[in-house]
Amino acid sequence: MEKLYTLKEASKLLGVHVKTIQRWDKEGKIRCVRTVGGKRRVPESEIKRILGIHEERKIVGYARVSSHTQKDDLERQIELIRRYAKERGWEIEILKDVGSGLKEDRRNFQKLLKMVMNKEVSKVVIAYPDRLTRFGFKILEEFFKSYGTEIVVINKEEKSPQEELIEDLITIISHFAGKLYGMRSHKYKKVVEGAKKLIQDC
Repeated sequence: MEKLYTLKEASKLLGVHVKTIQRWDKEGKIRCVRTVGGKRRVPESEIKRILGIHEERKIVGYARVSSHTQKDDLERQIELIRRYAKERGWEIEILKDVGSGLKEDRRNFQKLLKMVMNKEVSKVVIAYPDRLTRFGFKILEEFFKSYGTEIVVINKEEKSPQEELIEDLITIISHFAGKLYGMRSHKYKKVVEGAKKLIQDC
């Protein structure tokens, strides 16, 4: 969350008297927030605005596939993101991962989270919501928003509840089968293929 300063701290940073900040608040020249106890606090963004500090934030594209056999799909996502950014005149930095959307320790996903929390990112551009995370997209969206970062989804395909449930079940089974047997093992492939057939035949 954004850092909040007491009026005394803000007055030192801005070089004005506390009463001046109180007056500015009443006149609408500065945006203060109130604590539960009714005390004024000055957001860091307001301090920087008044001091004329403009932060340059990056636009980051994020692409992900589950396995190395999906390299073509990864390249398609990256090309789609680059083209989308170019059409809008955006300079973009691309981060990519190969790993399950259930896996939270993806290297570049972790890097992206740190960049967002450090307020280095204005927008995150993704091809599809599930490329960023398999579950909890709305929560992640709100989390990013709290740091001033917008998630831009290029393709918002509406899937039926049944299609989404099938995809999610297969993803979960694949994830745990991979942990049990290893992603390249014969048992893993047998379990995943069996699960797909069973679910799709239902």
